[in-house]
Amino acid sequence: MGVHSVEKSQLSAKGMLAKVRSVFNQIPDPPRDPRGLKAAISLPDCLMSALAVFGLKFPSLLQFDDSCDTDTTKHNLKTLYQVENAPDDTNMRQRLDQVDPRFIRPAFTAIFSLLQRGKVLEDYKFLGEYLLIPCDGTGMFSSESVHCENCCEKHHKDGRVTYYHQMLGAVVVHPDQQEVFPLCPEPISKPDGSTKNDCEQNAMKRFLEDFQREHPRLKVIFTEDALSAKGPYLKRIKEIGAHFIVNVNPTGNPSLFEWLKGLDLQKKTITTKEETIELAFYNGVPLNDSNHDLQVNFIDCIVKNKKGKITGHFSWVTDILVTLDNVYQLSRGGRARWKIENETFNTLKNQSYQFEHNFGHGHKHLSHVFGLLMFLAFLIDQAQQRCCGLFRAALAKMKRKIRFWERLRAVFLEFYIDSWADMFTWITGKGMRRLIEFLNTS
Repeated sequence: MGVHSVEKSQLSAKGMLAKVRSVFNQIPDPPRDPRGLKAAISLPDCLMSALAVFGLKFPSLLQFDDSCDTDTTKHNLKTLYQVENAPDDTNMRQRLDQVDPRFIRPAFTAIFSLLQRGKVLEDYKFLGEYLLIPCDGTGMFSSESVHCENCCEKHHKDGRVTYYHQMLGAVVVHPDQQEVFPLCPEPISKPDGSTKNDCEQNAMKRFLEDFQREHPRLKVIFTEDALSAKGPYLKRIKEIGAHFIVNVNPTGNPSLFEWLKGLDLQKKTITTKEETIELAFYNGVPLNDSNHDLQVNFIDCIVKNKKGKITGHFSWVTDILVTLDNVYQLSRGGRARWKIENETFNTLKNQSYQFEHNFGHGHKHLSHVFGLLMFLAFLIDQAQQRCCGLFRAALAKMKRKIRFWERLRAVFLEFYIDSWADMFTWITGKGMRRLIEFLNTS
């Protein structure tokens, strides 16, 4: 078997879950409540069991807990997720509440390394050499009663307090590719002992520090919304050797748009089967009055349908020199930012991952740990969808993702499954045919 085949096999569910388990094996065991979890259940078993909840799209921890008493589930957790002993839902929450979310980061970098070594990201090269990474924040929890020490707080005029958690997401995308690959998201929450709320900009600063340490030689372009069109932040992106395409608008960047008035912008029009894109650009303008030293390149993009009606109007600034040859591609990169909303957050919230469902809030880290494990399950699914023929065949058989997840969970609960290959074979119907053939000949 060639090296390329070996790498692709590592991008199967078996290979990726084995890599994740090896990361979880290195996480230091937090202190235990002597009245809580039995010593026989390891922290990696707790983490892998929680990952199984999200990988198999169980609607609640209680339903997962109820199924764990059966021999079938015990067998399948061991063969598919390497779980020797699964915790009950109460003990899982107690145990994972004490885990520092940062210890889960290496699981994401491990999968990302497999994608790199398997040459999967070659198809995601943008402008020939960069990876395009949209970043954005999203809500994951909100309540007026349930809260923990790390919750942010919104105080209303009528005296009510809303407690909430958010997450900053970052995903590798490409305008022409369906799958997206999330990097480890950054929790937006109060640090230990702080009285001030965290915010998306602070989370992005932490994300950039981790990104620079974990991927020092990776060539990337970050795409973000207009809230990020601020001098200090864009300078920080440049400091780590990355580039940016960031939305701007007259409300958030009035001096930029005032400066552009009267300038003769270069223009280019692109017509596709679906739309007409009218592009205008100008290089070397100051971002704002406070940052004259930060020169940016401006792109304006008007999208019209076949009838000539305007369906979209976008403006960006970038540190990449804009030319007639690359302005269309840069605009496609800017427009691809929607993939973090549609292909990532919408999928996590509305397509069986149940990102906003409160699986358990805990007193310390539980909400964030569960959020990270949901993102990790999503990353594994996206990698399989890209790289695993058996996964794609099973998905095609079910036609819709929601039916696929339902069948996946049903097979997991009803049959003894020795491998993920067997799992996907059952879903495609070949497993049942083989069983019938065996019974007919025995």
